Amino acid sequence: MQNGFRKCLAEALTRELPGAKAHRKMVPPGRTLLPPDDRTAVKRSGVLFLLFPEDGRLYTCLIRRPGTMKHHPGQIGFPGGKAEPADRNPESTAEREAMEEIGVSPSAYTVIGKLSDLYVPVSNFIIHPFVAWADRRPLFRISSSEVGRIICFPLQDFMEDEHYAETEVDTISGLLKVPYYPYDGEIIWGATAMILSEFFDVTKRWPVQV
Repeated sequence: MQNGFRKCLAEALTRELPGAKAHRKMVPPGRTLLPPDDRTAVKRSGVLFLLFPEDGRLYTCLIRRPGTMKHHPGQIGFPGGKAEPADRNPESTAEREAMEEIGVSPSAYTVIGKLSDLYVPVSNFIIHPFVAWADRRPLFRISSSEVGRIICFPLQDFMEDEHYAETEVDTISGLLKVPYYPYDGEIIWGATAMILSEFFDVTKRWPVQV
């Protein structure tokens, strides 16, 4: 069943993606999805949407940033980060960052496609989300300076019942009422929730069998 799901997902990622339609479901108020016409100053980042089965269920790895970090303290996201000059492309950025942050080597997974790029106006980044598949739960070794907690997020629970709620969060723009995915006491919102939303929309196209 795992191979069947992986094959269906890889094929779906080659087709037209929901993109902005899925992102809008979880976009914070007042945020635009359109990058500026002049993209010379726009920064690039790559993130790894790492899928793995465990006990017959499908999970992905999210991380919570330490509260001591200068940028995005306490926020939840995918392993990933800013492109460096030595990176060949956004995919290599995602792979490098995943190795640095959660200690998972590219040899432990296979990149099977990517979701839609996502512009984040607050930080002026375009995020490139790469979907990868591991046949089993990886052995995580976190960098404590960059990762406060690993969250093994149960994708299949939300694929079968995509439940989300609204709450207020304190942002650099002040208090905002935002949509979020609730899990294990965490508030998963913003770009992370928007990327998850597109994944859920993609997988709604066929029955869930992991």
